[in-house]
Amino acid sequence: MEIVVGSEVRDQNGQILGKVDHLARDTWSGEIKKFIVRREAPDKDLFLVPEDVEEMTESTVKLKESLEELSAR
Repeated sequence: MEIVVGSEVRDQNGQILGKVDHLARDTWSGEIKKFIVRREAPDKDLFLVPEDVEEMTESTVKLKESLEELSAR
């Protein structure tokens, strides 16, 4: 399954972080290299890589880390 724009993104603890807003693909292979999670103001958007994903469904992306761990990077 592939990350889809508009999917809801949750952290490791199930907290809703936002929605996938943009995908950055490798121009040669078409493989997703990064994706942006749009968040409500005043929270900053998140820039993530596919390796951050623990599991996916058709409409949800669950991450391997909590929001606190992501913010500490």
